[in-house]
Amino acid sequence: MKYPKNGKFGEFGGKFIPETLVPAVEELEENYLKFKNNKEFKKELDYYLKVYAGRPTPLYYAKNLSEKLGGARIYLKREDLLHGGAHKINNTLGQALLAKKMKKKRIIAETGAGQHGVATAMACAALGMKAEVYMGYKDTIRQKLNVFRMNLLGSQVHPVKSGSKTLKDAINEAIRDWITNVETTYYLLGSAVGPHPYPVMVRDFQSVIGNEIKSQMKKINRTPDNVIACVGGGSNAIGTFYPLVDTNAEIIGVEAAGHGIKSNKHSATLSAGSKGVLHGMMTYLLQDDEGQITETHSISAGLDYPGVGPEHSYFKDTKRVKYHAATDTEVIDAFLMLTRTEGIIPALESAHAIAEAIKVAKKGKKSESIVVTLSGRGDKDVEEVQNYLNKNVKD
Repeated sequence: MKYPKNGKFGEFGGKFIPETLVPAVEELEENYLKFKNNKEFKKELDYYLKVYAGRPTPLYYAKNLSEKLGGARIYLKREDLLHGGAHKINNTLGQALLAKKMKKKRIIAETGAGQHGVATAMACAALGMKAEVYMGYKDTIRQKLNVFRMNLLGSQVHPVKSGSKTLKDAINEAIRDWITNVETTYYLLGSAVGPHPYPVMVRDFQSVIGNEIKSQMKKINRTPDNVIACVGGGSNAIGTFYPLVDTNAEIIGVEAAGHGIKSNKHSATLSAGSKGVLHGMMTYLLQDDEGQITETHSISAGLDYPGVGPEHSYFKDTKRVKYHAATDTEVIDAFLMLTRTEGIIPALESAHAIAEAIKVAKKGKKSESIVVTLSGRGDKDVEEVQNYLNKNVKD
């Protein structure tokens, strides 16, 4: 795995942090470098990924959906089948194991859709550790089932009522907690964002997705023509893309266009943002002319973030990855189409990637293949979809 020089991907990334956090971040990097290639650590993590989380996940040919669209063949990387219902467990097991090796007594995390919070609670329960999770108050309402799951797993959930009451504010509170309790506490960050080494660490733990896609496509004698994943902070996407950037595949990240880019009610950072610093990193952000972070909107709580992982910003500027966006309406249509053709209910986050795959497949040839990372299952979202459909039923 390529390690970024000075924690930078080109001009993006870095460590924009208060002095009080410097020792904690340095301690984290030192331990990560010490353990990431350690045979015992890798063996233990591999064990938990296989027999606890359920790896490897299958690569499923979505025959009905492909035939309905009449173009390229669509394959789904089934991260939704993992324990907990999403890709998040890949990273939480890796980081919780690292925290244990570092002899930290307490783990804190932030969560948007609740999937990272649940995955943190699961990993901590499995490894005999305690977790506390910060979650935007708005998201605790949208995802109350996940709040209950975290509580059941023995984790305390702190609703955050400041700012927009979503993921950005949950991260702010988690960082404040970390500064206060830096000696005893490990901050288990859920996406490929934040100060170095988090973006590279999360990427490395999530790269199991792209590495499996590579070997699974080889087995069916195909290389993907297109690789698609949804992007909020961007952990499932960077885990999918990073092992495949050296191939000829066209790679597309899909952000949340919400009510449309022109409406300003969206979370399409790479499509409509500008460069700035947030949560310890230089990256693309949604901000106003004075550099104040603007409020975001997405039907999916997990994509409702005004920034993006710095490596995605780098891939945008170097043009290795294309970044598109899907509106709430397109997402609901894709959600329903996949559910009805394949019997697979996707998370609303993942439905953004499906929406793009539908467009790409229609234009593609039958000899071409598209791999979509289905990053999570949709149980958590059925109420949100029901509410949307009830409000938008045409008379």
